Amino acid sequence: MTTNYTIRVETPADYAEVSNLVRESFWNVYAPGCTEHYVIQHLRKSEGFIKELSFVMEKDGRIIGQNIFFKAEITADDGSKVPVLTMGPICIAKDLKRQGYGKILLDYSFDKAAELGFGAVFFEGNIDFYGKSGCEYASSYNIRYYLFPEGTDPSEQCFFLCKVLKPGYLGSFKGVYAPPKEYFVAEENPEDFELFDAGFRMK
Repeated sequence: MTTNYTIRVETPADYAEVSNLVRESFWNVYAPGCTEHYVIQHLRKSEGFIKELSFVMEKDGRIIGQNIFFKAEITADDGSKVPVLTMGPICIAKDLKRQGYGKILLDYSFDKAAELGFGAVFFEGNIDFYGKSGCEYASSYNIRYYLFPEGTDPSEQCFFLCKVLKPGYLGSFKGVYAPPKEYFVAEENPEDFELFDAGFRMK
């Protein structure tokens, strides 16, 4: 891996290139096709979007990676709401994966989120990759994913991870996390998604 890359905040001029990058990166990875390129455009339009934490990574005049953060919350057992972040989609161009760029972008993103004062990030992912950047199982902080009832074996939620940005932020409470509704926009608007994705297929 060379060091001639830059990481900066995304601008509207990047949106088309980022959409293509995201679609190509996620296509047929977790399911047939993908919706991440559709989701990301809705995240940018929503109240929970944090433009200062929407990043692109460039190399040789090309965007090779991106990451985005969005406001979320934990519902504690006492009913209170604890503000946190969620993250993603995050990706690196297919031809540059497994070369260290993903970790560099991830670590940079976490550092910037911490600088802005956010306390923790919750998201879904593989601990084998994210653990290298200090991420942990969310269950170790007594936070469970919304699809699982209380008392579920933590091993069943091994995809549900968190990164503590501010030591002690999660305290001693128990709680539940659900992804913001914006992440389900493709399921809620399938016809609109098909029209959106058709524009990529016709190119």
